[in-house]
Amino acid sequence: MNLTLWILAVGWTFVALWVPFIIYTNRKTHPRALFVLFFAEMWERFSYYGMRALLVLYMTKVLFVDMAQSAAEIKSYAIYGSYTAMVYLFPVLGGLVADKYLGFRNTIIWGGFLMVLGHFALGFQAFGDLEGNMPMFFGALALIIIGNGFFKPNVSSFLGEFYETDDPRKDGAFSIFYMGVNIGSFLSILTCGYVGQNINWHYGFGLAGIGMLIGLLVFWLFAKGFGDKGLMPEEVKTGEVKIFGVKPSVVVITLSLVAIPICALMLNLNEVMSTLLLVISIGIIGYIVYHALKSENKAEGQRLLVVVVLFFFHAVFWALFEQAGGSLTIFIEKNVDRSFLGTVLPASIFQSFNPLFIILLAPLFSWMWLRLNKSGKEPSTPMKFVLGLSLLAFGFAIIVLGAKFFPDQQGLVSVVFVALMYLFHTMGELSLSPVGLSMVTKLSPAKIVGFVMGAWFLSISIGNKLAGWIGALTASESVAEGAHPTETLSIYANTYLVWGVLVVSGAALLLLLLVPILRKWMNGIH
Repeated sequence: MNLTLWILAVGWTFVALWVPFIIYTNRKTHPRALFVLFFAEMWERFSYYGMRALLVLYMTKVLFVDMAQSAAEIKSYAIYGSYTAMVYLFPVLGGLVADKYLGFRNTIIWGGFLMVLGHFALGFQAFGDLEGNMPMFFGALALIIIGNGFFKPNVSSFLGEFYETDDPRKDGAFSIFYMGVNIGSFLSILTCGYVGQNINWHYGFGLAGIGMLIGLLVFWLFAKGFGDKGLMPEEVKTGEVKIFGVKPSVVVITLSLVAIPICALMLNLNEVMSTLLLVISIGIIGYIVYHALKSENKAEGQRLLVVVVLFFFHAVFWALFEQAGGSLTIFIEKNVDRSFLGTVLPASIFQSFNPLFIILLAPLFSWMWLRLNKSGKEPSTPMKFVLGLSLLAFGFAIIVLGAKFFPDQQGLVSVVFVALMYLFHTMGELSLSPVGLSMVTKLSPAKIVGFVMGAWFLSISIGNKLAGWIGALTASESVAEGAHPTETLSIYANTYLVWGVLVVSGAALLLLLLVPILRKWMNGIH
């Protein structure tokens, strides 16, 4: 058995022991629903990150193999940016559908079903003459995009239903929930990454589909334990509410199917997608600001404005953090020494550092926030965002340091720098991302919490689109095909210095100056 398989076996064994330990130690603190949603989201993220670990590598090595290397990378980053942007764009509509028409449960199940179809469509390309079939490839991604729009925001919003608005357990619950997200990510990167790069790309994609199917079944089987939470609104159930005289469920299903070919087309139209995303973002943020300013409840309106301000800093964080699935994977492929104990590890497997660190650190952060809360020293949500951005910048400073001052003669950087970078990025993520999810459920009016959660994911959409653009800056056309690693190293180092260190540090400093105002606008909600 080679080293990669050993890592795979140890990873699954670790998770099999760790998850029961987390459930056992938290069973008296949190409701049972947390652990059901934990499992459902864990398997959904297994599917998403399993596919993401392979996507850019698959496009550069298979789909666009006939193109020049730099051109293939630029095109792959553009598609990756559009794909991940739409993955986080459609939750705005998914949240709205759950709020007004289908309820959390039905919306989550419909989204999961579409995602299963998308992942399996990618897997089926392994058979017959389907390899390189672009319409099928883009259609499969479109299914995942639409499905994720229904699934992703509503699992997070649904969890908030089981806690009071300012429940001190809430941030801790979302940290545990976030750990479930990353257990799925950790296992999928190890498993799908290995299968995809060493056996067959589409078998890796197919495994991701199996993960999604398990997540869907977990949610469906345990849905009865949710009581009366997450059901469709009573007026929809009785038939009082219709859309153009038709049941809302029929309209939702029809529009979902119509959206699939449109999304597939948009994936390959980078400039159009960027413009559309900008217009949609302005419209949605404008609506939330309008709702906040017109609110009869001044405190409620100011709380929504806090969400809007942090929206932009959240987007900056993800624009750089999401280099993990794009340029950082190619950087590791080209400029990191991946040989260890006689085995050259696949580049995709290094993405597992992030979820592994989250699995280990999420319980610590959950405990830390509760302990600080009890002593009256817990940082406010905006201050946690400052911390998250600062840690992200420090992580990029480490990889820049390794690339500029400590490469070997072959232009390769030690994996130690990659591990340390991911450690600080992970601590930054834990300081910002689960806290942001919890914040949305605290600061949003109950009637539009699903919509605002969807808008919150829109900030990740913008970040992912920017991530594709920043990643393209590392694919210099001036570097010849098959260039020596020393030639590509400085391009990565300079890009990460400017965007990962300087821009992110500037954003953290600006937010630090805004913290007193934002704390005041939160009107007593910590």
